Amino acid sequence: VQLQASGGGLVQAGGSLRLSCAASGSDSDRVSIGWFRQAPGKEREGVSCVSSSGAHTYTADHLKGRFTISRDNAKPTVYLQMNSLKPEDTAVYYCAADSDFALLTSVRGLGNSVRYWGQGTQVTVSS
Repeated sequence: VQLQASGGGLVQAGGSLRLSCAASGSDSDRVSIGWFRQAPGKEREGVSCVSSSGAHTYTADHLKGRFTISRDNAKPTVYLQMNSLKPEDTAVYYCAADSDFALLTSVRGLGNSVRYWGQGTQVTVSS
């Protein structure tokens, strides 16, 4: 599975961004896809993920209400809509994929065992 992330940028606090992760490869419609982020000087953290069918999602508790993940399996592409952005959301956001069970487990931690990674996309929120 290959992952191509896009959509990062510079935004003012309170603004919105939508990240996209386009998956390709023979198993791209059979994996969960999600996002991790890493801020300077901090550990990587799981943000959100969606199952291969799109039926199950997970978003970190402290991001619920502001971040929403969705999936278009026709492509397949996963979107992370980020609203009411805060300076503390500034980080490199990484797209990731793995089997349903594996990613839904990994996203609750550091993601060290995640099988597939895309390149990072920088999100910078100015105050």
